[in-house]
Amino acid sequence: MSRRSPRAVRPFFGLIDAVIAPGPAGFDFDGGIAEPHAQAAWTWMVRDVAPDLINAGASDEDPAARQALDLLMPELLQRSRAALAAITTPEAERRMQIQFGSDDGFRRLPVVLNALKCRSLLDKAQAFGRAANAMTDETALGVALQSMPLNDHAVSALLFQAAMGQVTHPGRLMAAAIRLAGSATEGSLQRAGFAPLIEAILSHAQAQIPALDQHGAFADIDLTCRAIDRFHRLMRAVTGYVELGRLTRWSTAVAAVTKTVSELVEPKLREVSPNVNLALRRHSGTDRLDSDQVLAALNGCYVLATIRDCRDSLALNAMFDQTWTQVGQALEMHVQRNLELFRQNPGDRVTGARLDAAIKMAELRFNPDYADVLRRARETAEKRAS
Repeated sequence: MSRRSPRAVRPFFGLIDAVIAPGPAGFDFDGGIAEPHAQAAWTWMVRDVAPDLINAGASDEDPAARQALDLLMPELLQRSRAALAAITTPEAERRMQIQFGSDDGFRRLPVVLNALKCRSLLDKAQAFGRAANAMTDETALGVALQSMPLNDHAVSALLFQAAMGQVTHPGRLMAAAIRLAGSATEGSLQRAGFAPLIEAILSHAQAQIPALDQHGAFADIDLTCRAIDRFHRLMRAVTGYVELGRLTRWSTAVAAVTKTVSELVEPKLREVSPNVNLALRRHSGTDRLDSDQVLAALNGCYVLATIRDCRDSLALNAMFDQTWTQVGQALEMHVQRNLELFRQNPGDRVTGARLDAAIKMAELRFNPDYADVLRRARETAEKRAS
């Protein structure tokens, strides 16, 4: 079997994927491991700790390779901890950091090793998260939360991180935690052992950033919209329930992550109105429909509709209100203009296709009932022509 760089596969063949967050981390949360930090730990383990044991050329999709690594993990953890225990001087630590290749990655290495130690619990934590989605009763959720090892912060941080990836409505868990804590203040939640729950929610909110950092014609708009919606659900579970103090770690993280997400969404919002106008205008001379421009406009309307539902978690109110109004006015004008052109010449395929696109955008900007009225008007024009 040909050997390849460990960077070509998932760190640890996916054994701790449940707690690895995509992209770099602006904030380190107790249970979440930034992907670059996990990759640095994996590279160190393959290259320096156990090159004689780990087959880095194996496929991370191969269950046998994953199982083999799982069986080796006790020995790998023992070697890793022995390497760390051998660091007894500042000079030795400096050499290790250089060898590791990442100061931040080296600092987070104990969290990675703890996740590997607790790897058998991560699947159970994910099952807990899926089960919590079916629990609508706050008391039942409270009982479920108390099954977590709340007295062991390091372990519960990892378990909440793994569980939160499966939780659809994080606000329900937060409401149940506040009820158990007896108060929504940061101090009460920390004393009750629920700090890892908040950390996990903030970690997953931060993890939406890479999905929003997409640009150009090949950006995945479905992924973008899901990330905005997910960010909103997670952030509202904290800002809508917890009484955050001023300039605390959590309030600082909320402000910083919200600013980053808003700055990534803002250019997408700014492009919606120009794209709608470009897509729906009639071309002089030989008229044609620019399918790429229509797709860009439709994608923008999907983003606009998503932001409308999630605006409470974004710092975009002024720009959203302006864009919402501009797009609404533009669509009303283009719909009426194209509908009139279609009535004059129902056989014009370009006008018909442009009208269909305009109606779909109007459905996203206004509502399905308005779009249905427009579709009936289009059908009426076709029937009169026939």
